[in-house]
Amino acid sequence: MRVYLPDGRALDLPEGATAKDVARALGPAWEREAVGALVDGELYDLLKPLPQGAKVRLLTEKDPEYQRLFRHTLAHVLAQAVKEHFREKGYDPESVKLGVGPVIEKGFYYDIDAPEPLSEEDLPALEERMRAILRRDLPLRRFVLSREEALARYRGKDPYKTELILEIPEGEEISFYQQGEGEEGFTDLCRGPHVPSTGRIPPHFRLTHVAGAYFRGDERRPMLQRVYGVAFRTAEELKEHLWQLEEAKRRDHRRLGRELELFLIDPVVGKGLVLWLPRGNAIREELMAFMREEQVRRGYQLVTTPHIGSLELYKTSGHYPYYAESQFPPISFQERGEEEEYLLKPMNCPHHIRIYAYRKRSYRELPLRLAEFGTVYRYEKAGELLGLTRVRGFTQDDAHIFCTPEEVKGEFLGVLDLVLKVFATLGLKDYRARIGTRDPKSDKYVGEEAKWALAERQIEEAAAEAGLAYTVEPGDAAFYGPKLDFVVKDALGREWQLGTIQVDYNLPERFGLSYVGQDGEEHRPVMLHRAPFGSLERFIGILIEHFAGDFPLWLAPEQVLVVPVSEKQEDYALLVAGRLKEAGLR
Repeated sequence: MRVYLPDGRALDLPEGATAKDVARALGPAWEREAVGALVDGELYDLLKPLPQGAKVRLLTEKDPEYQRLFRHTLAHVLAQAVKEHFREKGYDPESVKLGVGPVIEKGFYYDIDAPEPLSEEDLPALEERMRAILRRDLPLRRFVLSREEALARYRGKDPYKTELILEIPEGEEISFYQQGEGEEGFTDLCRGPHVPSTGRIPPHFRLTHVAGAYFRGDERRPMLQRVYGVAFRTAEELKEHLWQLEEAKRRDHRRLGRELELFLIDPVVGKGLVLWLPRGNAIREELMAFMREEQVRRGYQLVTTPHIGSLELYKTSGHYPYYAESQFPPISFQERGEEEEYLLKPMNCPHHIRIYAYRKRSYRELPLRLAEFGTVYRYEKAGELLGLTRVRGFTQDDAHIFCTPEEVKGEFLGVLDLVLKVFATLGLKDYRARIGTRDPKSDKYVGEEAKWALAERQIEEAAAEAGLAYTVEPGDAAFYGPKLDFVVKDALGREWQLGTIQVDYNLPERFGLSYVGQDGEEHRPVMLHRAPFGSLERFIGILIEHFAGDFPLWLAPEQVLVVPVSEKQEDYALLVAGRLKEAGLR
């Protein structure tokens, strides 16, 4: 077989050759340093056979892809350590059943069904076992089994791996990775990729916590224990990350929200439903007042829509039944012998569309900008709810702009200016923009190709005119139109997606929207969705953590404290406090 190197050279190798064979062919230095390879752009380890004609670039520990390799192998090392841990406690290692153990941002996890619950107190001992496995420098071996052979390894022993094997499509390779031999070894069902041996894993990792996780994320399935870990190339990176984790705990909006009396989530009221306390509501109202003033100044017209809508409305928009799993179930009842069906509002856009459509529109009215602080409801699974950042009822600073195709660029510039004003006002200085465009190889998109090309060009031109640094992400557009969003870094360097602006060709088509153009003919408008804050709940949660509860003066729930030095000054202090309140201070 023949493969090609980055410099264009061809390399002839035996059939079934791996990246390890490529490294060996290139000499002792590569054989010693290589940890993996990029094969036609896909990450491979040194053990997986290469396809005929592949372009192969070998990787060393200096390449960024190395982190993904060693983090993945660390997940296997964790699983091996857990089995050893329970074997020493007198359990059969087979009694430890394993779910999945993937790489995640900055680390890894493994879902485990053990004979005894693991606790945070077990983590230091597990870490020591993992370090011992690294010191043993166990080589990894990859092998492939038939479906029946693979099932025979787990049937009657591990229902989770059995299910995972059964879901692998017929004809697809079923691969395993083994590290070490006999009792000292560990084998796992896995696609890879991995480092060549456990000794190639840097020792700069930490097991951080244990959490419950349903198998396959399905709350109807068994609850497993998920052990999380973080891992880095250097001790300095690990130290910095552990500091960030501790600082994140200190800034946790759930803790600060309780201590500062900002909000409450009461199980008697319902999971994921926020009660804003007076101090938190002051922040919320201040943000809304800021946005309302900006929108009015920029030509938006404010509207108010109900919290529910007819089921037929959402069938027309496509939100039902296609997104039914993330919505509350429809409300049905009989009225004068006729059944009526309603849905708690999952999106504001269908209501705004009906406002646009209630009468004939002229090009002279466009762009028409409709805005509201609309509360919507989504059925997030109980295990996914998290403080203010994942809730079941939230309010959006939602607006929809109806315009002609030629007006998209100008409207985009206007929205970009608004989003950047929000960031500047709140001191959010570290951000980047991403433009999601259509994948030319996919047929999932609606709308004419020429309109897509025009919209994508207008978005890029608008971003350039606004002086934005941006990346283009092909295939990242929604099926109904291209988009731009921002990734904002907070005080801890964590990234949050904010300020999405979405072009939509789909809903105007589904609802049959039109306007009368200069030529007297009916034309289809383009629709822009935008919400600079997004969910107010999530946005405030981010701000609480970004400012660690120490808000800018204009946003602070308590701006002034009047403190009398003795009882003699109490009456005067009350007078001063009253004057300050009259002046609008909190």
